[in-house]
Formats: sequence, structure tokens, C-alpha cells
Amino acid sequence: MKYVITGGAGHISKPITEALLKAGHQVKVIGRNAEHLSELKAKGVETAIGSVEDPAFVAQAFAGADAVYTMVPPNFATNDLKGHIAKVGKIYADALRANKTKYVVNLSSVGAHMPQGAGPVSGLFLVEKALNELPDANVLHLRPAYFYYNLFGQLPLIKNMNLVGSNFGANEKLVMTDPSDIAEVATEALLNLDFKGKSVRYIASDERTGPEIANVLGNAIGKPDLQWVEFTDEQAVGGMIQAGLPEELAKNYGEMGHAIHSGEFSRDYWEHRPNLSRTKLEDFAQQFAQAYKSN
Repeated sequence: MKYVITGGAGHISKPITEALLKAGHQVKVIGRNAEHLSELKAKGVETAIGSVEDPAFVAQAFAGADAVYTMVPPNFATNDLKGHIAKVGKIYADALRANKTKYVVNLSSVGAHMPQGAGPVSGLFLVEKALNELPDANVLHLRPAYFYYNLFGQLPLIKNMNLVGSNFGANEKLVMTDPSDIAEVATEALLNLDFKGKSVRYIASDERTGPEIANVLGNAIGKPDLQWVEFTDEQAVGGMIQAGLPEELAKNYGEMGHAIHSGEFSRDYWEHRPNLSRTKLEDFAQQFAQAYKSN
């Protein structure tokens, strides 16, 4: 089988690529930086260097694939994050249609049922919509929850204010996922290719409230009294901008946090709740403690 993997040598794309290669398949990886893909290339992976915002490049890169793994790489410089995500999704859909690709595993997110009000995830709603319009392709949308490593963004708050928090989480449970758990599910789907039509699969590793997250992370870094504070939307966006996040990104994350707090972001998740994957918050907390010590 011939696979094409977008996302370069990222946290999810790289282990998928290595697993497919180990299983004896032909794998091509799309990335923006040849140096970042050099390790995979040395193992026998074909590489395609270019931008996923280039329709001709993507169409050529997808040619001949039995199955494609799609994800939209982050763009922190754009002034229209949702528009950027939707644009790349359409480019993927056009390339898949032109190449008559039969199987697609697409990285989406919890909250992608929301056409508006979910920050960058509303862009993923449009990606799912574009891929669902492919007439002959079998498309599996993976909807993982909040990535554990987003919690690294709490490190400045701990260092400077001795607290963690956001504009959500005081009472509601935050659903979280480890990238390794996502890679495992994606790899299984790509190897088996047993999904038909257009479908959604949720992925989650743990479910905790903000205070529970603060307790686990606090114990890991030697601050057992660490507290979770819920900010207003304005405070959350202002704090992210002050911490150096571009305004467009901060506003999108603020909108997403508001949707999490309202319950709408995770509503469809709870209606189709999956079995939890193996990597728990306590496992991630060890990585968090190392990052805290090195900062």
C-alpha cells in the first residue's frame, strides 16, 4: 500500500509514518523543511518538500496514494486563522478528488461540530465539510480533545503568579488527549482501512476539572497548593497577548475557551463518549515537571 502523510515529522505524523514503514508499506511524508524530515528519509521514507497552501504541489504529492492522512499545520502569522484552516482543507479536498483517493484519515478536533464560536476548531468544521463532499472517498475524522502539551502554556503563570487557569475549567471537566494516543488510533485506522463512508471517532486520554489538573501538576512540580483560577474572557485573551501570543491566535483561543466553559464545545463528545486511552494526566505531569525545572 502507498500512504501519504501530511504534518511532516510532528508529534502525531512521525509515529504514524514509522509504524506504516515498519509494516512494510510505501510512505511519503509532506513537510516544509527538508532538514526536519532527514531522519525519516534515512529510514526509507519518501519526502515531498513544499507548502500545503500550494494546490499544485498538494495534488502532485497525493498522486497514487491508496490512503492519505490529513492535518492542517499551524500558521501563527496569519490574520485569519479559521480562513487559513478552511483554505488548506479545500486544497486537500480538491487534491483528493483529482486523484480519486479512496481512504482519508483526517485529524480534526472535539468541537468540530460547531460551525461558529469554537475558535480555530470552527475552521476544522469547514475542513470536515469539504472532505465530506468527496463523493467516492471513505473519510474518517479523528476528533481528539485538548492536547496535554497545551498545558505547557501554563508555565509562565506558575512562574510569575503561582497559579494555573484559563477562561474555563473551574467546574466543568476538560477532556484531554496525548498525541501518542492519537497516533495509535490513526495508525490502526490506516493499516486496517476498515472505515466506510464518512465517519467520526473521538479520542480522549483523560477527563479532569481545572482544580484536579492544578492538583496533579502542582504535586508533580512540588507545589501541592497550586490553584486553578478561572479568568474572564477578556482577562484570558489579554493575558495571552501579554505573554507574547499573536492577537489573532489569542482571540481564537479565547473563543474556544468560552465554548468549553459553556459546554457546547464538548457536547457532541459527551453524546458519543469513547473509551479513554491509556495516557493519563499523571503520566503527562512528569513531562510537565521536567519542563518546569528547565524553564
